[in-house]
Amino acid sequence: MKLLSDAGEYAIRAVVWIARHPHEPQKVKQIAGGTQTPAGYLIKVLQSLARAGILSARRGSLGGFTLRREPGSLSVFDIVQAVDAFERIETCPLGLVSHGKRLCPMHRQIDDAMAMIQSQFQSCTIKQLLTHATGSQPLLERLVTVKRKPKR
Repeated sequence: MKLLSDAGEYAIRAVVWIARHPHEPQKVKQIAGGTQTPAGYLIKVLQSLARAGILSARRGSLGGFTLRREPGSLSVFDIVQAVDAFERIETCPLGLVSHGKRLCPMHRQIDDAMAMIQSQFQSCTIKQLLTHATGSQPLLERLVTVKRKPKR
């Protein structure tokens, strides 16, 4: 089961990548390479983020994409909403007239789970993603050095 659409996933990856390079406008090819996303699709995602006021875009050889907001004030929810609105269940998805505006127990549980996810996304900032110590960093491979035994 996929929690996010490709657009939502690519948007988060792109914003994290750009936030890691705060004073360097990032070109689409740089972002695509660093986030392992297809450049043709990524440009549409980046344009949506720019329209939403999350990114700034500048054309030309010195251009590229930069963040318009501070990573500490930008939530994962803001990013996902900009490219693929997070939808909650408000009425019966099956269109059952007898349910009206009341959700059945099954759809109530699903919507409650979606509410928890939305809350988590709203409370998680890009800065937290960049600074939270877990032993791995977003979009970054660590070089592991292996000590070799000397040959005898």
